[in-house]
Amino acid sequence: MVIKNKTINKWRKSMGARVGRSATGNMLNLILLATVGCFMVLPLVYTICNAFKPMDELFRFPPKIFVMNPTLTNFSDLGLLLGESWVPFPRYLFNTVFITVVGLGGHIICASMAAYALEKRKFPGRDLFFKIIVSTLMFTPAVTQIPNFIIMKHLGWVDSLMSVIVPAFGAPIGLYLMKQFMSGIPDSLLEAAKIDGASEWYILWKIVMPNLKPAWLTLSMFTIQSLWNATGGVYIFSEQKKTLSYAMSQITAGGVARAGAGAAVGVIMLIVPITVFILSQSNILETMASSGMKE
Repeated sequence: MVIKNKTINKWRKSMGARVGRSATGNMLNLILLATVGCFMVLPLVYTICNAFKPMDELFRFPPKIFVMNPTLTNFSDLGLLLGESWVPFPRYLFNTVFITVVGLGGHIICASMAAYALEKRKFPGRDLFFKIIVSTLMFTPAVTQIPNFIIMKHLGWVDSLMSVIVPAFGAPIGLYLMKQFMSGIPDSLLEAAKIDGASEWYILWKIVMPNLKPAWLTLSMFTIQSLWNATGGVYIFSEQKKTLSYAMSQITAGGVARAGAGAAVGVIMLIVPITVFILSQSNILETMASSGMKE
């Protein structure tokens, strides 16, 4: 721990000396970053403001970014529309939360175990297998929908939440990301743990995974965003098993009369991904700055 703290302090001092600037340079840099940040946050501000705009402001041309006469009518209309559905709103919410939580946990576990075997164990065909995984990153979900549907049909998982959850376990982005981060863990650390009598499971979950916190936090952001917005329309047909994203999309498809409720839907669907992004981003920055390992 002492050696680790000395290494971190030395790294911080070298970085400070490397990026040293004058007060004017720091001010210009701050102004530039603030300007770019304002442009990046502008779509989010516009989406939030739209949810509180009355109908006349929603269709005003040219459109205004900020709301002039804020109202909660859009959210009340959304509540009335959800109340008219013969499937209760909590059912849609439960389906989405269940898919997101189980899919996220399974994805992290499967990706971690596969990445550990590919990076830290040598076996015939390891490099070829990884090249195949990398090549699958080029395929969009639309390309794999038909093969996935055939597989789900033979497994008997059509019209089941498992048809959305299980494919998320094997998403190639998780394996690729975890393997790349895992290459930074020195083999000498794992060998020392083996000499002390640690098992493979202990090494993976007690030594490797804590040092891969930036990787699985980043992976969590991507997975939650994907599963939270999943509709399951290709595999799920029963209304009781539909997701929240599907229910919201049906509301926004109602045309001009539901434009206000559609604006409220946009904000509601953004709450979870934005919250997870903010929390995970702070953790990632902290762990990347303080928990790096060097050979």
